[in-house]
Amino acid sequence: MKALKKLLLIFIIFALLISCATNKSVDSAGLIGIAWRSDTDSEFYTNITKTLDNLNIPYVMVDQVVDYSLLYDDCNVSESCIDENGILLSKYAELIKSEVYRNSNIEEVINKNNFKAIIFTGGEDIAPTLLKTPEPWHGIEEEKDYNATRDVSDYLLMSYCLDNNIPVIGFCRGSQMLGVVSGAGIIQDLKVYFNEQNVEYNAEHRNDIASVDSYRDYAPHDVKLIDDTKVKEIFDRDTLNNVPSWHHQVLTDLDCTNLILAGYTDVNGITTVEIIERSDKDFAFGFQFHPEASYVKHLEDYPNKDDFLSQEDAAIIFKEIGKLL
Repeated sequence: MKALKKLLLIFIIFALLISCATNKSVDSAGLIGIAWRSDTDSEFYTNITKTLDNLNIPYVMVDQVVDYSLLYDDCNVSESCIDENGILLSKYAELIKSEVYRNSNIEEVINKNNFKAIIFTGGEDIAPTLLKTPEPWHGIEEEKDYNATRDVSDYLLMSYCLDNNIPVIGFCRGSQMLGVVSGAGIIQDLKVYFNEQNVEYNAEHRNDIASVDSYRDYAPHDVKLIDDTKVKEIFDRDTLNNVPSWHHQVLTDLDCTNLILAGYTDVNGITTVEIIERSDKDFAFGFQFHPEASYVKHLEDYPNKDDFLSQEDAAIIFKEIGKLL
């Protein structure tokens, strides 16, 4: 009887995980997928959908990817799998990295739709336990922003796409996820990093200077494109001017990976990674900034739209995605 109850419990948990990751499939000749996230009211998501809608690029949100080795409560990674800061515990992070997607629902998720590419959007910091060389939490209370459920879904989906030659593109967090899955490291806080280098930092990468009671808009800065990269070929210019930036972390340690630096920003002598691409893939790019924010500012005629990347330049990478359909 105990064995029967145990089997019944396992069946119920399995059914719950399947229900968490099941949406209605879309009958289409080809779609752009947007990696799953629960907060679809975030501008990091809505600016992407507004841009794709305006450019007539069909898309659908990808179902949540779940790992059957972890416990879930109401579709969220169980609190038993995360620490007091919301970070995926090391033993589960190591399990994710070692098993990758082999014990997940990834096949059902991918096979539901004919995805031509997957977009990974901005958002929370990635668990430092998922890094190739794990690190402890940075310890900055006001910067504590983690989502273990999304970390698992994104890590498994990104890994599967790269292994199966499904084109990927990441913006901000999405770029960092491409880097992390590829073996790169992360500078966990730019303000701390600049201070450690004894270099002045004036919120060039994120507008922290604005009052917390007001809307803290993106910080504009230029990005230099590097010769002999696919990104340089796509944009056909040396510099992207005034890209909208909103991040306090950034990729580092690209050496000994399949990543190459395609664009960078220099602030007071400190060079930071802004664009990456996988040298072994036809279409795998990461942008640390938010071209979709510029596109929507111009689309909706924001008063400060001309302070940021032009709509034409912002549209370029999305039009490249559209070419994949």
